[in-house]
Parts: sequence; C-alpha cells; structure tokens
Amino acid sequence: MDPKTVHIEFTLNGSPRSLEIPGAASALWVIRNLIGLKGAKEGCGIGECGACTIEVDGKAVNSCLMLAAQLDGADVLTVEGLASEDGLHPLQSSFLEHHGVQCGFCTPGLLMSTHALLKENPHPDHAQVSKAIAGNLCRCTGYRQIFASIEDAVKHNSGEAAQ
Repeated sequence: MDPKTVHIEFTLNGSPRSLEIPGAASALWVIRNLIGLKGAKEGCGIGECGACTIEVDGKAVNSCLMLAAQLDGADVLTVEGLASEDGLHPLQSSFLEHHGVQCGFCTPGLLMSTHALLKENPHPDHAQVSKAIAGNLCRCTGYRQIFASIEDAVKHNSGEAAQ
C-alpha cells in the first residue's frame, strides 16, 4: 500500500465498503468521486452551507470537513440511502408534496439534517427543527416550504420518517 493511502472499511447505505483512499481526502470527495454518489454536493467547501451533509453513526455531519479516514468503522447514510425499493422515504415525499424542493441543490443536505434530527427526536418543535437545519442554506425557497415539509413529516411521523 502506498504510504499516502489509507485503508478504510465502513457501511454505506447498508452495504459494506472497503477502500484504499488518499490520506488527505475528504469524506465528500470519496463519496462523490471514488464511490460515485452525487447527492451530497460541495457548495462552499468550508462547512457553511450544509449541501454536503451526510449521516455518520446517526449524526448529521458536513462531509466536506470530515477526513474520509474518519469513516473507518462507521455507519454512513447518504441521501441515496433514504429511499427503498418500496419508493421514496416519507421525508422525501413530504418535501415533494409541500414544495420544499426548488432547484434541489440544498435538498439532499436538508433531508439528511432533518433525518438525523427525527432519529434523535421524532417529534421536534419548531425551534428544534430550526436549530437542526440552521447549517443548511437554501437560496430558493425562503424556508417556508422547507418548514412545512418537515412539520408535515413530524405530524405523520410514527417512527417511520426517521428509519
């Protein structure tokens, strides 16, 4: 193995992964460029916009700030892992129904931040939702539709929205 590479093993969207990666690579770079999942986006590259949000061991993280080597041994979920063979995740459906999706650039990050919140707290109040998505910037919706989407998912959440 090249001394500048690192071997990592982790679970990605329910499937085991084993990779040799550049030691200085970000989690975002590995997910997008080595694995080919394009849902997480690089918006700012400095952890300010949330477009790159993924879940690592159930917590929302900015993948642009995380070294890929830190994924070793972790359970990672990206937006591509939300939907199932049965269709869209209830949270995704709620975003569609309430027009929480405009251009779509921020949507994967918002979905992942919200998903992580609902796993931790299935029935958050408005302030808790606001805090959970505070790191996700959207330039299209004005947030009204995003909050309506999340509030609808919370209202219909009987545990399935966070699974």
